[in-house]
Order: sequence, then C-alpha cells, then structure tokens
Amino acid sequence: MIHHLVLLKVKKDVPASQVTRTFEAIGALRDEIPGITGYEWGPYSSPEGFNRGFTHGFSMTFRDAASRDAYLPHPKHEAVKSQVLAILDGGVDGVLAFDFEA
Repeated sequence: MIHHLVLLKVKKDVPASQVTRTFEAIGALRDEIPGITGYEWGPYSSPEGFNRGFTHGFSMTFRDAASRDAYLPHPKHEAVKSQVLAILDGGVDGVLAFDFEA
C-alpha cells in the first residue's frame, strides 16, 4: 500500500467554496483512476504551529506502487493538478508531496 501525502499553501484570497471544489475534484479521481483506495483532506488544524505556511493537506492511498505510478501521468490527474496549482501561493513551491509504503 502506498500513502501519498500532499501539503498545500492555498492563497489567502481563494474563496472557501473554490477550495472545497478543488479538493472534491481530487477525491473524484477515485472513480476515474483504478487503484486509489482512500482519500481524505482538510485544513491545517493543529495548535502546534509547525505547518510552515502550509494551509491544507490531503492523503491518498493506493493499492500498490504500480497504481500510484499509473495515477501520476494520468490525464485526469493532470487536469486536476492544474486546478490545484491555480489556487496555490507560489505555484509548485506551494506544494510538498511525500509518498511512503506501508
């Protein structure tokens, strides 16, 4: 199983409804791309303050590395990725992705 963790720095002026639509679009990929077994998202919520400007995050779980590897270049993922980049503060500098196998 592969866990795909992504942290995002969403621009302060992006309406909450647009943020929600963007994360719902990411979640809808479960129905479009085989091998995605789980998805959760939300805004930063810890009182510790260690978020370093990252405001939102999501976790996506893949059945295996092959499923993750098929997801990354998938045209549906690329379309949603463009939608995500449009709301980020700093473009690709506003995203941190970390995958691990469990």
